[in-house]
Amino acid sequence: MIQIDDAGSGSLVGGTVIGLLRTSTLEYYYEVIPIKYFKSPYFKEKKFEDHCIKIIENGIKALNISKYEEINICRGYMFNKARKYLSEKGYTVISSKITDPLQTLIEDTFKEYIINLGVPQDYINYTKYPFHFHKLLRWVLADPSNRIKLCKTGWDSWQKYINNLNIERHTDYILNGNYICLKCGYKITPPAKIKVIKFFTNREYYVYLHYNCHFSQ
Repeated sequence: MIQIDDAGSGSLVGGTVIGLLRTSTLEYYYEVIPIKYFKSPYFKEKKFEDHCIKIIENGIKALNISKYEEINICRGYMFNKARKYLSEKGYTVISSKITDPLQTLIEDTFKEYIINLGVPQDYINYTKYPFHFHKLLRWVLADPSNRIKLCKTGWDSWQKYINNLNIERHTDYILNGNYICLKCGYKITPPAKIKVIKFFTNREYYVYLHYNCHFSQ
């Protein structure tokens, strides 16, 4: 059986990983749909669906997938066009919820990819929802001039929050606590004078920086 799934389609930061796995041998193939397909105008035009098909075509060739093998493909919107494409090509396609072995493998692949983009590993390791919109927005706003380009800015949620975002910047002092500077990614060791970015979306959020890490616009 072949499994096809995605990871990162719900993450504000980064593109989306598309992965194919043959469950009997654990042969694995993946590529990333680039971030540009989740920006204007490509996102509204759903160009990511076409690129998803290209990745699946590459995976079929790399894994030498035959039309006699059953393909279980994720039910998500990322594969709306791909499911139809595969069926028309004569493959046996079943829409299903993808579980292990591919689920964990592709999630780990996306995590490694996003860490390579600069998101601190400690920042995403110890939370139930590591790619939550507002959590990643905190990281983006710590260095927006370099990080907005890494975001899925074609999303309605991006337009909803960013167009009306009020940001305050000030200095403060912490006596204790466990904090990571979201500008440089290194730990803030208290007691310490710090810089603070405060913003409001669905509630108030705070971003902490080393005092020597500069604010950026």
